[in-house]
Amino acid sequence: MRRLVVALPVVVLVVMVTAAQPFALQKQKESAKGSPKKPPAKTEPLKTITPEMKCQSLIGMGVKTVRAYCDILAGRDPADGVVISLPPHTGTGTLMFDLHARHTYSEDEMQRGKSYAHYRAGVGVLSMKGDLLGRGAVDAEFRTAADLFDRIGGGAGPGGLKAVAPAGREPVFIEIPANVDQVSVLGESLDATTAAGHETVVMPGRPVAIVSNLLFEFHPAPTKQ
Repeated sequence: MRRLVVALPVVVLVVMVTAAQPFALQKQKESAKGSPKKPPAKTEPLKTITPEMKCQSLIGMGVKTVRAYCDILAGRDPADGVVISLPPHTGTGTLMFDLHARHTYSEDEMQRGKSYAHYRAGVGVLSMKGDLLGRGAVDAEFRTAADLFDRIGGGAGPGGLKAVAPAGREPVFIEIPANVDQVSVLGESLDATTAAGHETVVMPGRPVAIVSNLLFEFHPAPTKQ
């Protein structure tokens, strides 16, 4: 009988602990679940557009590519550059364009064997507040008309072509923050060797390079309900 009396509390204790375990496990599961999480904000799919551009010096349309070509002028005031308006976007968007050297074609120089030219041009992309967002550069050589990227119509030259033409092509990609809705492309530097000599000085307002094929890739900002 002593053995039964001594063992009885132990049995009761085991039963109480075993019975309490499911309740404790249930509490742990409820705690782990916590409050329901909010679904992540929906991100609009990537979109690519041709943004609106204000060109201070429009050269014209290409006869081969049917692109609009615009001079990039040297300067520091964003209002004097190629001003590009961008739609509202979420996160970082990407501004893309082609940068070309600016060559003045001369048939007379071709015939005299003095057609060689070499250009190194650099441009900057700024916010309208003057913050530098990125840079681009092009390095191009010219020996024959085949080195030109395109010819521009509407001129007085043979075939109605303009003497100014884009040479070479360098794709440029610039990241644009979400809070920037306008940017400006301005010329920064030019190193040019032509039949006229070697030039490195760039005065404000001087054409430095040519831009074409402007595109903007972005996630559209959600519309307000």
